Amino acid sequence: MENDPTSPAGHLDEWLTDGGLALQVVRAHAGETIPEDLSGYDALVVLGGEQDAFDGPGRAPWFPALEALLRRAVRDRIPTLGVCLGAQLLATAHQGTVERAAAGPELGPALIAKRDAAESDPRFGPVPMLPDVLQWHQDEITELPLGAVLLAASSNYPVQAFRLGTAAWGVQFHLEVTYPTFASWVASDPERLSRLGLDGAVLLERAASLQDDLFEVWHPFATRFAALARGELAPARQAPLPGRSLPLFGQQ
Repeated sequence: MENDPTSPAGHLDEWLTDGGLALQVVRAHAGETIPEDLSGYDALVVLGGEQDAFDGPGRAPWFPALEALLRRAVRDRIPTLGVCLGAQLLATAHQGTVERAAAGPELGPALIAKRDAAESDPRFGPVPMLPDVLQWHQDEITELPLGAVLLAASSNYPVQAFRLGTAAWGVQFHLEVTYPTFASWVASDPERLSRLGLDGAVLLERAASLQDDLFEVWHPFATRFAALARGELAPARQAPLPGRSLPLFGQQ
């Protein structure tokens, strides 16, 4: 599910194809219909966007339908991945809370830290303890849904990754973003970078230097997700959420 034309599937287009999936992109921002029936799909990926997941003028009109789709996916144990805004919508769809980040925007290369629960997670277990990521968000998940498992955090943004039920993951960072797309984000917002004391050229240099490391961590993560969608790997060992409730796809 693509929520914003400036935040495409990026690396996930190639990586999930490497994992044996055939992708169908639904561009909700362009008025394409969000399906009600998930039959015929193996997985759901919800991408990012400039919109707000919480109520207000920054919330997109198709988000209620997308949240309903996310509830169905979790209920039916369909492999689901929410990226940045997509992770926030996964949370709000299940009574989690998203707010403007108290620490301010988080933009550019960063480190996150795995939590203990990640070691037994079939997708996050092999990820290094302190993986590099690329960030571009101004909102944060302040309260996870009931039953969600926190998988990764950072000092100023406590929720960086989580699992919901047995087969749904949310990541606050942009594992999918290509260097050209990241460069376009940097170029589009020089005033905000200046206010935050960030040098766009430095962000680009750091992002370029991390490309190989990012691939080594997040390409295998994506192919493990694809293997789950193909039925080749078992879901997480966690009971589905009682009474709770993919298309494929969708920058915060």
